[in-house]
Amino acid sequence: MLHVERAAGHSAIEKLAPEWERLELNLQPRTPFTSPLWNALWWKHFCADSMWVRDELFIHTVRNEFDTLIAVAPMMLTTRPAFGPLRVRALQLIGADENVTELRSVISRPEDLPEVFATLSDYFLATSNRWDWLQWGGIPGEGPSRELLERAGKIQWGREIPNYYLPLSGTWDEFRSRLSRNMKEALRKCYNSLKRGGHEFVFRVVSEPEEARTALETFFELHGERARAPNLPFHANVFQREVARTFLLEYAQRMAERGSLRIFQLEIGGEVVATRVGFILGNDLYLYYSGYRAAWAQHSVMTTVVAEAIQWAIAQGLGGVDLSTGRDPSKLRWRPTEFVSWEGVQNSPRRLRQLAAGAYRHVAGHATPDSMLGKLLSSARRAKL
Repeated sequence: MLHVERAAGHSAIEKLAPEWERLELNLQPRTPFTSPLWNALWWKHFCADSMWVRDELFIHTVRNEFDTLIAVAPMMLTTRPAFGPLRVRALQLIGADENVTELRSVISRPEDLPEVFATLSDYFLATSNRWDWLQWGGIPGEGPSRELLERAGKIQWGREIPNYYLPLSGTWDEFRSRLSRNMKEALRKCYNSLKRGGHEFVFRVVSEPEEARTALETFFELHGERARAPNLPFHANVFQREVARTFLLEYAQRMAERGSLRIFQLEIGGEVVATRVGFILGNDLYLYYSGYRAAWAQHSVMTTVVAEAIQWAIAQGLGGVDLSTGRDPSKLRWRPTEFVSWEGVQNSPRRLRQLAAGAYRHVAGHATPDSMLGKLLSSARRAKL
């Protein structure tokens, strides 16, 4: 017997934080994006309040008959434009950004998710006069949750998001012995390439709060350089906007103060040539975004950073490394466990709301980027519709 409550007010996340953090301990694998800290800081930095788009905090909790917290739905209601009779309203999970938030989901134990989604779906359908479409996220690729949502209402399924988790056990040598022959060869080459070039590297792990900002500024520089490299596979500069950099600087600083920040750096000749941001979450290491000097790509310096980070995690006695999202060959060759989740959009069952949502998406889909309408819509767009 589950029931839904709205946690109203700008302090809703802060008030829920102790219960929320205890609930989050049951997630596997854990990611930064399910924490109250990430969601509170995201709301602080990214929430919109303009004439074109306005966000309203719309946190909901799911509790059982004993009033125990079973799930948190960190939602927000986004209105475009903020005023007037032609407004459209999207109910979605916090984290509508340029993939700074890699995964958006309802926070609940895996075994409770089907009942949680069913309860939330019934609740939101009963209050569908508030929204035109509902954007779900974090729907497990396997299990009954997806079928339950499909039965509750017509859903247009969107992105499939794979996340890759690498369980750790034994020593580095034992771990390496379980890798494929191709991966063993790739590791041998990345280390030998530096040796043949006469390059000695220093592997550094930045964790102290007073070092965090400098290390992150280096990360932003290398992440941007990697994104601009013309002869390498495309990687977006996720932190191109100042708001994204400001957000990560504050989140990383707070994590450093908790003893949970790790920024891995490969230094050659006194210069950091490759780096990757990481977070300690319980007994796991989450490897976030990376960056490196394009001139050092021939030496596979990012493979070296990841290998050194895994060795470090094993030495620390951690239970696993999350290689983050995206079906990238550089992750798959480590033979990680894949966790797949889906996003989906559900229209309001109310006919007028369906027409409003459909009209908005039609106009948004046909506006060219350089047209006046396209420019206006780009200022209002918070996530893919």
